Amino acid sequence: MARRFDLTEPDLSKKLARFAEVAALDNCVEVPNGHVIKDFGLRGKWASDHFGNDWPITLELACGKGEYSLGQARLFPDRNFIGVDIKGNRIWRGATEAKRDGLTNVAYLRTRIDFIDRLFGPEEVSEIWVIFPDPQPQKDRKKLTSPLFLDRYRQLLKQGGTVNLKTDNYPLWEFTMEVIAEQKLTVLGQSTDLYADLDSKASPYLNEREDILRIRTYYEGLWLKEGRKINFVSFTLQS
Repeated sequence: MARRFDLTEPDLSKKLARFAEVAALDNCVEVPNGHVIKDFGLRGKWASDHFGNDWPITLELACGKGEYSLGQARLFPDRNFIGVDIKGNRIWRGATEAKRDGLTNVAYLRTRIDFIDRLFGPEEVSEIWVIFPDPQPQKDRKKLTSPLFLDRYRQLLKQGGTVNLKTDNYPLWEFTMEVIAEQKLTVLGQSTDLYADLDSKASPYLNEREDILRIRTYYEGLWLKEGRKINFVSFTLQS
């Protein structure tokens, strides 16, 4: 079957060139066919074998251009950050900016998130960020905060590790809160109007993480100009 490309991209030849460049970048790892992986070499060894240190690892899932990974890498030079997405053309932006700015504590993994538990070992990850994911309005199982995906995250998160969702889509936030309640998980902080709550200093938890929460993606900036409210929740996978 012929490979399908997203023709909404402005220039297909540029997209193909970026795919090739991503494959050559040393801060990128490609595992597009994760379903056939049985013994992934970096599994359980990302910090030591890829980053060359023993620092905690944070994942940004469905990272797009990787703006959150980049922003956190700048804030926390003694932590490792990995942006995960299947779109090589998007990852190219974050990866090339990281190279340009000399950020060695951020990397990008091109793969489908469905296979994330095959690519990271038990308790290898300290924190997960899900930033403005596709809300999948008709497919609850495909939502990145569905019970199916939370079970995958349990296989790689450390005890007490956090999952964070930031979204402009209230139904996705509401769905996530329902899953949290059904599974009796622990909510650390939440908001249905994140920037208003940050400005009012209403929540000690949000205030403590303000530098991270104020990292904005390009599209988030556009949505805020449209007057959309940003929803947020941080939770652990333990009750």
